[in-house]
Amino acid sequence: MPLGIIFISILFMVVGMIVQQRLKSKFSTYSKIPTGSGLSGKEVAEKMLHDNGIFDVTVTSVPGFLSDHYDPTKKTVNLSPDVYEGRNISAAAVAAHECGHAVQHATAYSMLTLRSMLVPVVQISSNLAQWIILIGLGLFSFGGGNQTVLLIGIILFAASTLFSVITLPVEFDASARALKWLGASHITASQEYEKARDALKWAALTYVVAALASIAMLVQYILIYQGRNRN
Repeated sequence: MPLGIIFISILFMVVGMIVQQRLKSKFSTYSKIPTGSGLSGKEVAEKMLHDNGIFDVTVTSVPGFLSDHYDPTKKTVNLSPDVYEGRNISAAAVAAHECGHAVQHATAYSMLTLRSMLVPVVQISSNLAQWIILIGLGLFSFGGGNQTVLLIGIILFAASTLFSVITLPVEFDASARALKWLGASHITASQEYEKARDALKWAALTYVVAALASIAMLVQYILIYQGRNRN
């Protein structure tokens, strides 16, 4: 495998690990600080949904740490046990963020709609892209001059990259909706609000790192393809 790709992989892996550790540290710290409202993550989620006129979405508990997500196909806000039962800043921030996605869905937020349309494509491309690219690189290395296989792999990888990029405004918007509601509903006091915003900022950074890593890898693959076509 080309050195550029190896370097980028290692670089973003290290950066990703640093951001993840920082995120876990922030959430651990803020999970020890109770909110003035005293509501659990489940109660926060239900209140935000109802305040936004959403009554057909169920709040459920799912196993795992930071496994929280909104499922638009089942209309469920799925919260990890710590968030579902927690009565602290971290729980309130995460619960409100996931409800932000439910509000996006209810209001047909364009970027969420686009991302949802790409899900079936990405489910296929993400599993196949790397293998097809490796086969394409291997064929060339062993004397196969046809770069069609490599090009197919790059196109599939580009679909995953596009998905990562579109995810950014979706996540930023969900956090913005969450923070606006947390402030307006007085679920968090002023100091608590700033800590909730800080927690969501670090959560968003994980998506930023993933998108940048995907873009950098895609550029490397394209450069390799162009370089070998010139030879």
